[in-house]
Amino acid sequence: MTVLFFFAFFHFFSANFLSFFHSLKKQFLFFSKNLKLKKEEKLIIFSSEMEIGTDRIGSCSKEHQKIYQEWFNFADSDNDGRITGNDAIKFFGISNLSRPDLKKVWATADSKRQGYLGFKEFVFAMQLVSLAQEGREISHDLLNGDVDFETVKPPVMEGLDSLLMKKKQSSKSSSPDFNGGSSAGSSPLQTSPAAQWFSSKSSKKISLSSVTSIIDGLKRLYIQKLKPLEVTYRFNDFVSPLLTNSDFDAKPMVMLLGQYSTGKTTFIKHLLKSSYPGAHIGPEPTTDRFVVVMSGTDERSVPGNTIAVQADMPFSGLTTFGTAFLSKFECSQMPHSLLEHITFVDTPGVLSGEKQRTQRAYDFTGVTSWFAAKCDLILLLFDPHKLDVSDEFKRVIYSLRGHDDKIRVVLNKADQVDTQQLMRVYGALMWSLGKVLNTPEVVRVYIGSFNDKPVNEAATGPIGKELFEKEQEDLLSDLKDIPKKACDRRINEFVKRARAAKIHAHIISHLKKEMPSMMGKAKAQQRLIDNLADEFGKVQRDHHLPPGDFPNVEHFREVLSGYNFDKFERLKPKMIEAVDNMLGYDIPDLLKTFRNPYD
Repeated sequence: MTVLFFFAFFHFFSANFLSFFHSLKKQFLFFSKNLKLKKEEKLIIFSSEMEIGTDRIGSCSKEHQKIYQEWFNFADSDNDGRITGNDAIKFFGISNLSRPDLKKVWATADSKRQGYLGFKEFVFAMQLVSLAQEGREISHDLLNGDVDFETVKPPVMEGLDSLLMKKKQSSKSSSPDFNGGSSAGSSPLQTSPAAQWFSSKSSKKISLSSVTSIIDGLKRLYIQKLKPLEVTYRFNDFVSPLLTNSDFDAKPMVMLLGQYSTGKTTFIKHLLKSSYPGAHIGPEPTTDRFVVVMSGTDERSVPGNTIAVQADMPFSGLTTFGTAFLSKFECSQMPHSLLEHITFVDTPGVLSGEKQRTQRAYDFTGVTSWFAAKCDLILLLFDPHKLDVSDEFKRVIYSLRGHDDKIRVVLNKADQVDTQQLMRVYGALMWSLGKVLNTPEVVRVYIGSFNDKPVNEAATGPIGKELFEKEQEDLLSDLKDIPKKACDRRINEFVKRARAAKIHAHIISHLKKEMPSMMGKAKAQQRLIDNLADEFGKVQRDHHLPPGDFPNVEHFREVLSGYNFDKFERLKPKMIEAVDNMLGYDIPDLLKTFRNPYD
């Protein structure tokens, strides 16, 4: 509203006060030069905040690192490389800090709400304990403050030396040498038992004691309760492939969508402050493939067919789109501190007209929908000169249905027009989006010029320039919060999937029930397909299900045409009950188990 008010105000008075703004421009000359420097400083500061702000967690001297490694091994009761809440209560208690202080220490160290501390987070927690013992106020802002964590001394842990000595004496003959098996600065190299659950034949008997994090708990619930339902009613054929271990452990992803030359690739380069393997930029449609930009030990591009079969990558589900798509898919890996926490998905520019759609050898809309379900944030980029929403772009936006909370709109290259034109462009963009995004809420639109070039002051003026800087800060702040919300997003997507699988099971079992036992099966099946919307209504009324959670009728009808309804499974109430119990009891209990141990 503030932006719209400013644009309206400026447009109303621009005709009568043109001479005033000419004089104002001269007065702001020195001020705008300072703003230019400030913008460059802000970009550098933000880049360093996302890099240093996360890299500073666990940073300490080598001498202190050895101390913390020994403490970590002692506190890790089950030697799985994780300090759980129960471990923390026992170990942190000997610091003699108050419970409210320890609550802040845990909340700050476990900012991602994973429910456990790795080695880096443990070191950070110990440094926070030391600062709290000195009387410092504990908060996550300490990362962006003037504290030199490498010089923070280990905290005073009462009686810890004697406890360590006792453990050494009692485990000389039986315990392995953890310090000898792990490199400096890393946690003990342990294979998480959860990684074996998806391949083990005895996966149905996963003990609760082996769950040491919220994500592990979701894996266990999926294998024991949700996956059997999905397999029985072929959820993976209709909606989404079965989940793998890497789907749960994947880093948060940000997907960029937009027409060609709206600055998608440039946006990623702007955040990374460098190019990445396979990046091409130009006024013509240059990015002709889906490119996943992620962290790696060295700079290289991995072909799509290779990356889709790697068990440690969350892209195995893309094999359903065939070789035609995988040949237009690649993974760019490079060492970068930002990519250790976020993965970017660069997409081909959306073209206009039906001809371009039919020339694609793969289901472009289906691929974007698949990525949308995996991503934590979806950025729709627009250019002031490309505000039209083409047929294909409209289909792509429609395919994002159900992911409205992830969508952000970016009006990029906004410094290519003056303030009066920008006001009209903003209004036209909102009008275009209002016809496509069928939601009563106003979508968040970020206005700016997201590249490494200085803002065009001749067009925007100093006031517009300052507006762009504030908008850029808001967007970058939104991106910076993604890793912190990753665990919450996993829970949210898991619950959405469970509800979708439950509705899918009701639909499939209903179609099976409506089939005749003897004669006229082909005609009955065709009748059910033709009247699928009415059948959805029956299922919704019979089981009191939310109508908004039902799948797209046309897409479901298209997939159904290749199946024999007579081979579908009848409704199994025990499976539905198991999923209901998971949603109503198991997930809340899981969150309660791995909440802040000092709550």
